[in-house]
Amino acid sequence: MTALDVRLRQAEQYFIPFIMAGDPSLEVTKRILRLLHEEGAAAIELGVPFSDPMADGPVIQAASERALENGVTLKDVLRLGEELHAEGFHTPLILFTYFNPVLHHGLEALVEDAKASGFAGLIVPDLPHEESAPLRRIGNRCAFPIIPLVTPTSKERIEQIVAEAEGFVYCVSSLGTTGMRQYFADDVEAFLDTVRAASPVPTAVGFGISTGAHVRRFRRHADAVVVGSALVGKIEECRSDLLDPNRIDHALASLTRFVRQLKSE
Repeated sequence: MTALDVRLRQAEQYFIPFIMAGDPSLEVTKRILRLLHEEGAAAIELGVPFSDPMADGPVIQAASERALENGVTLKDVLRLGEELHAEGFHTPLILFTYFNPVLHHGLEALVEDAKASGFAGLIVPDLPHEESAPLRRIGNRCAFPIIPLVTPTSKERIEQIVAEAEGFVYCVSSLGTTGMRQYFADDVEAFLDTVRAASPVPTAVGFGISTGAHVRRFRRHADAVVVGSALVGKIEECRSDLLDPNRIDHALASLTRFVRQLKSE
């Protein structure tokens, strides 16, 4: 059992935010990560900007483009994790990146470097389970969770996907890319309950969750809830203030209120 498993098994730890590293800047990202830590995030997914984020909707794609324009790379994100770890940052950080950067960095090197930089796990959304064995073997050897994704179309593959899962299982709430949604499929709860019953580790649900009502709804069917596009969109809304030394505290206070609204019971 990893530290990530243990944390997500604690009833009060259920909120997993996603943000894009380097949007609007790496220094501001560090401030936002501290804010999310203070607001009791169970874990935080930290996105690595990539030029072809096929699983992401327009909000996160735009954030990735802004971070790339800032020159942010995978090595910068690893360095950020290392800095936070050295400063005593305790909330588990999950590295969220596509397979191309992983392959370019080297599978074994990426796992070793991510763990050494203080990350607690890795999500590679475009790596199918059937092609993930080499990376999972390295993760197992290094005691570093490679977190699997399960979609509503997985069906008969659910037990196979979750059988060797570590950290947690990421349940995709709906088909398509990430993004804020008003409606979800009627059978999404049954899907989540099926995954949860089969999984040896905690489950988290994401894609489209953007309101406190969504969080409350899905908490009953998963151990944790991931909020990405809504938070990334709020960061974009506050971007000018976040980059203004005289206004950043005001912007961070606005983000704090937004996070508390999402978590409100």
